[in-house]
Amino acid sequence: MYSILRSIFFLLPPEKAHYTTMSLFKMVSKLPWVRTAFQFAENPIVIDGLTYKNKVGLAAGFDKAGKFLNELYTLNFGFIEVGTVTPKPQSGNPQPRLFRLTKDRALINRMGFNNEGLKSLRKRLEAFRKTHPNCDMQIGINIGKNKTTPNENAVEDYVKCYDELYHLADFFIVNVSSPNTPNLRELQNKAELKKIISALLDIRKTKEKWKPIYLKIAPDLTFGMLDEIVELQQEIAFEGIVATNTSIDRTLLKNSHKKLVIQIGDGGISGAPVLEISNSFVKHIRSKSDMTIIGVGGIENAASGQSKLDAGANLIEVYTGFIYTGPELLKELGGL
Repeated sequence: MYSILRSIFFLLPPEKAHYTTMSLFKMVSKLPWVRTAFQFAENPIVIDGLTYKNKVGLAAGFDKAGKFLNELYTLNFGFIEVGTVTPKPQSGNPQPRLFRLTKDRALINRMGFNNEGLKSLRKRLEAFRKTHPNCDMQIGINIGKNKTTPNENAVEDYVKCYDELYHLADFFIVNVSSPNTPNLRELQNKAELKKIISALLDIRKTKEKWKPIYLKIAPDLTFGMLDEIVELQQEIAFEGIVATNTSIDRTLLKNSHKKLVIQIGDGGISGAPVLEISNSFVKHIRSKSDMTIIGVGGIENAASGQSKLDAGANLIEVYTGFIYTGPELLKELGGL
């Protein structure tokens, strides 16, 4: 059934298809039988003090502004990431900025942290928390910096998002790894990361309730740079790493026409082509540390999901595979 719907929605530009699909599901999900249709056996696990009903999450970028919280809850995700959110609203990069590469079961995006800002997200999260006070879907908030904020002031943006949204999150993800905000990835060096994460850890000490902090990294780092991040985690004791974000390495694309890829231009690759590089990062981190690893990149069936867990991930996230495979993917992964 989903394959038929997908063929129809894939006639639309990707960004329009995304919002059209979720808007339609928003209406359908109000039917009383829909939530039951997406239930599957729970396989709970406790990570960093949080109980996840299953290991399957939704990566950041799918619901940047918290517009589809009820619908994602209906789909029975164990957890989701909302965002990336920045202090001020920003429109992101010019459209078109999201592209399908169906032969590689991949996407290229250069969205550029388009979002409605923290005040808008806070309002939606407060409404959701009020409606669902006992929600068993853990909600992570993925935080970033505005495009207009220079890197030397980046810590201020991360602190603002973290402090003002703290009461609404179950955990936080620090995003310094998107390739679509100019110079953002420069913040992945050890010294800059220490400034940002240490500031957040200091704030956490003042809070009544403790909440985990994770760092999202790019798959385009060298293992030497990755080792420095692992060393930093051991030094200042944040909880773990989300591995990995999208890649700018076009050699990962094996089936798409080279001319098409050139026409698309800049942006990060997600989907099946990044599975192996993402898994290698997870495996490398696990060989060095027992920190929490949330594995993301290329998961589109039980086999690819299991490969991420076998590499050492504690939890897994989907995005592009969810778009290509559909909601049945959650049931397939839920038993892992």
